[in-house]
Amino acid sequence: QREVWHKFPDVMLHDLYGVTEAAADSMYWACDPMQKEGRVPIGRPISNTRIYILDGQGQPVPIGVSGEIHIAGDGVARGYLNRPELTAERFVRDPFSDDPDARMYKTGDLGRWRADGAIEYLGRNDFQVKIRGLRIELGEIEARLSELNAVREVVVVAREDRQGDKRLVAYWTVRDGIDESAVPGVEELRDHLRARLPGYMVPSAFVRLDVMPLTPNGKVDRRALPEPDGEALLTRAYEAPQGETEEVLAGIWQELLGVERVGRHDNFFDLGGHSLLAVQLVARIRKDLGQELELRTLFEAPTVAEVADRLQAADEVMLVPIERVDH
Repeated sequence: QREVWHKFPDVMLHDLYGVTEAAADSMYWACDPMQKEGRVPIGRPISNTRIYILDGQGQPVPIGVSGEIHIAGDGVARGYLNRPELTAERFVRDPFSDDPDARMYKTGDLGRWRADGAIEYLGRNDFQVKIRGLRIELGEIEARLSELNAVREVVVVAREDRQGDKRLVAYWTVRDGIDESAVPGVEELRDHLRARLPGYMVPSAFVRLDVMPLTPNGKVDRRALPEPDGEALLTRAYEAPQGETEEVLAGIWQELLGVERVGRHDNFFDLGGHSLLAVQLVARIRKDLGQELELRTLFEAPTVAEVADRLQAADEVMLVPIERVDH
């Protein structure tokens, strides 16, 4: 919207949201020229329209929580021509209406209520993925990253560059006119998400692009998004492993995490580690170093140096000798 007002400072700008199945426009928002940060909402329902944001069980979600947008009211169509099965799937009974014949349309769009009664659009639930048994809505991650003023576009995908190891990767571009000193790094992006989302929804890598690859019809070409490199991971200032134990640990991490170099202060989880890989790490430590490491220890001390210290401390524990006592 800032680009529009930069070129046309005297125009009024309105954001309209809707779907063909509900008379094209169902919500509106008068954009504010003074808005500097945050997402432009899709607004509030127009007259004779009701908007519900519901969870997977069809219940209304609280303010700020993501859910699927449902449209009800006079604008909702009767269904799809000659497609009764799809009509039954998308046009469902409206349980919040006193009219037993009232229906609502399931848009497939994700949104959330703001405290002021406006709705923010979060993306499509078509891009819902399941990683290690946890269902993740990619649109919600994208929406949270878009809250940062420097972020222009963002796309989150689930990549499986190594068989059996699916990871979240965020691709983003910088907004025009942002000074390079104000561009967030990987740590800032990750911290922003950690403060707003559960840990399993925080991507393992953040790839900054000059431009998003597009298909001929102008949509993001997800298949053309590059594989993340080392710069996309959250690494600390490199310091070589010290001592045999740290060198062995760093080698194990490189194999398990698929990274070229691991420093003694790099965090296992920031490099893409997760609970399943943590179990493999414990097994490798047992095999290669002949020592036991509890899983909780890795979560408490997740760097190479910290794990080496814990292993060394456990190795140095002196057993008190048992003395024979004659009665």
